[in-house]
Amino acid sequence: MKKIILASKSPYRKALLNRLGIQFDTINSDFDENFLKGQISDPEILTQKLALGKAKSVQSKLADSKDVLVIGSDQVCCIDERILGKPGCIEAAQTQLEALQGRSHHLMTSYVMLLNDQIICRTNKTTLFAKKLTIKQIKNYLSTDNPIDCAGSYKLELNGISLFEKVETEDHTAIIGLPLLQLSRDLTDLGLVIPPEN
Repeated sequence: MKKIILASKSPYRKALLNRLGIQFDTINSDFDENFLKGQISDPEILTQKLALGKAKSVQSKLADSKDVLVIGSDQVCCIDERILGKPGCIEAAQTQLEALQGRSHHLMTSYVMLLNDQIICRTNKTTLFAKKLTIKQIKNYLSTDNPIDCAGSYKLELNGISLFEKVETEDHTAIIGLPLLQLSRDLTDLGLVIPPEN
């Protein structure tokens, strides 16, 4: 392949993909997610369709997409099949965290790889079990991590780990936004050497 492009403006996904030691570029997809979010209620299907939409959007921007691998990814947080979006403000984040207290919920993280006519789609499901916290604990956490740009209103890779009793997942990097273990296997199958030899 000539090039790898991550279809994302997320600094979290960029930092994750960097950990594989491969060369890649990033292009913001500018994909309008709102239509799909209004049409699809199944969290797993939604995250797959969003990842595909982002990848196709970037692929369509390329002057020559032949032999260019485009990776799109998305993540959806849900509790009782109700999808929790990015809160956008501290008040909404507090409401989300209050709803999670003492309960389990899921993070669905999908990626799609487009290479010529080939489409590879993968989804990781993580189950998180939240502690029962006081309002003061929640407010203190929010002032520490300010997770208003994160679905579910926590940053597990930072102080958000203190909010949970247990996390069940095949790949902890999926929680941050890109399941590197499966992605690494798929990239290896496509001919990349990970980690690189030079």
